[in-house]
Amino acid sequence: MLMQSDEDRLSKYFAYAEKTMSRISVKASGELKSRVEWLIDNARRYYEDAKHYMALKDYSTSYVCIAYCEGLLDALRLLGLVEVQN
Repeated sequence: MLMQSDEDRLSKYFAYAEKTMSRISVKASGELKSRVEWLIDNARRYYEDAKHYMALKDYSTSYVCIAYCEGLLDALRLLGLVEVQN
């Protein structure tokens, strides 16, 4: 069985995050909407950090950052605060 490299595995996480962030819309309103937008911005920052650490070949830190990114996006979706278009 051929093992994937860290870069190959991380690229799948990046593709998921990119797709999700490009198709996300906020369903919340008022004060909650601004908090949701703040969390989406944090997810984007984690994504950028993950890319940065991957470029440095610091794969452990890159995995942590992209996992935080995905966790925030998934939580917002599961709570019904955002919608992600297919």
